[in-house]
Amino acid sequence: MAATILIADDDAVQRRLVENMVQKCGYEALVVDSGDAAIARLTAPEAPVIDAMVLDLVMPGLDGMGVLAKIREAGLSIPVIVQTAHGGIDNVVSAMRAGAQDFVVKPVGMERLQVSLRNALTTSALKGELQRIRHSREGRLTFADIITRSEVMAGAMRTAQKAAASTIPVLIEGESGVGKELFARAIHGSGERRSKPFVAVNCGAIPDNLVESILFGHEKGAFTGATERHTGKFVEASGGTLFLDEVSELPLAAQVKLLRALQEGMVEAVGGRKPMKVDVRIVSATNRKLLDRVKSGHFREDLFYRLHVLPLTIPPLRMRREDIPHLVRHFLARFCAEENRLITGISGEAMAHLSQLEWPGNIRQLENAVYRAVVMSEADQLGPSDFPQAANVPSPLMAEAHSEPLVVEPVFHSILPAMVYGNEIPIAPIPSAGTLSMLTNAGEVRPLEELESEIIRFAISHYRGQMSEVARRLKIGRSTLYRKLDEAADANPSADGTDRAR
Repeated sequence: MAATILIADDDAVQRRLVENMVQKCGYEALVVDSGDAAIARLTAPEAPVIDAMVLDLVMPGLDGMGVLAKIREAGLSIPVIVQTAHGGIDNVVSAMRAGAQDFVVKPVGMERLQVSLRNALTTSALKGELQRIRHSREGRLTFADIITRSEVMAGAMRTAQKAAASTIPVLIEGESGVGKELFARAIHGSGERRSKPFVAVNCGAIPDNLVESILFGHEKGAFTGATERHTGKFVEASGGTLFLDEVSELPLAAQVKLLRALQEGMVEAVGGRKPMKVDVRIVSATNRKLLDRVKSGHFREDLFYRLHVLPLTIPPLRMRREDIPHLVRHFLARFCAEENRLITGISGEAMAHLSQLEWPGNIRQLENAVYRAVVMSEADQLGPSDFPQAANVPSPLMAEAHSEPLVVEPVFHSILPAMVYGNEIPIAPIPSAGTLSMLTNAGEVRPLEELESEIIRFAISHYRGQMSEVARRLKIGRSTLYRKLDEAADANPSADGTDRAR
């Protein structure tokens, strides 16, 4: 899913021109004809997220300066590019002081607008990353700090937001690297305990003989090596939130004591004489199906029901591919700043490929891939060659493309017009023609599934992997599009006989 740009201009011709340029840069465009309409779109409860705004300074009613003032009053951090027919220095200074990111003079050129949008989005992404890091360290991370535009994540977000308003125990399930701790921190940072400690414990990394000591504490001399008193994680988190990561890895002996602590709100240190009262909110997480661990006898059933009060499942990255461009942009901005690299963006071809990979390591794997690319790249823009580890993993589209020769063959001119790249997947030059065979070699009508699959593949090639544009043109939802791709890929293994990577 490409970044969304809001265009506010009372001149219909200018709106159409800027909208066309924004779309050619590879972004989604939303247009309004007044300042009041722009503010309404920005502040509407169910409005789509706006990544940047192109704002006309001179409009009837609420003008550009008034819009900037209302944006500031509402506490919105959206980057704004102001445009006007009068490029006087006074206008520039006033707009910048009011919070504008950049200033362009009508009629703005394609290259100038592209650079302004790219810089605005990069700056916004970097500010977002810095804010996210600061909030995480201060225990103030909220759901606004979670980068997602995916429909399949909406349910998980709503459940987590409701959980944050209470002290109900939450069990977060999901594959490794999907962001379980991020959700746990957001639940803590959005609730009444946000001013209290958030203590994270990786249960899978604690030696079995030290679990009780680390969780519940120990007295001096309680065992060999206990040279001083230790309070334990439960006492450290008292009043706040205790996050038990990989809780399924706890040994059975520790599970008994954990169950008692949850039931009675009391913990007893190793070697202690009397229990200590604690007040903690429990959020646990696991990358396994905890119920399966119960059935296999590795996890206590009574403890399972204590933790599994409000289950929350975070979908893997391959089920929310529309988040990939936004995650890449944020990671790219952060790593370029950390490594002092001047990389302007990522090519549409590279973004299209990254958006179709399976990412078994989820967001953590994507983050590491971008980090490596930033460090190793010698160009000012990341391309497919900067992701060699990703290039070796077949994507569904690649596997599908090699399964059998395509009957749909788009005919291109010998010289294609130049492709314009933004920070996201671009809209490619449109092929001049395409053909679709309706009959098999035996003269029979081809199955509907085959025709549908080839039409989808042709549309993806036609729009160079811009999945939101493909779904819009085919008049289907993006989730439906990805489902059909998965079904087609499962039905057509690659030419060498191997199934596509999971």
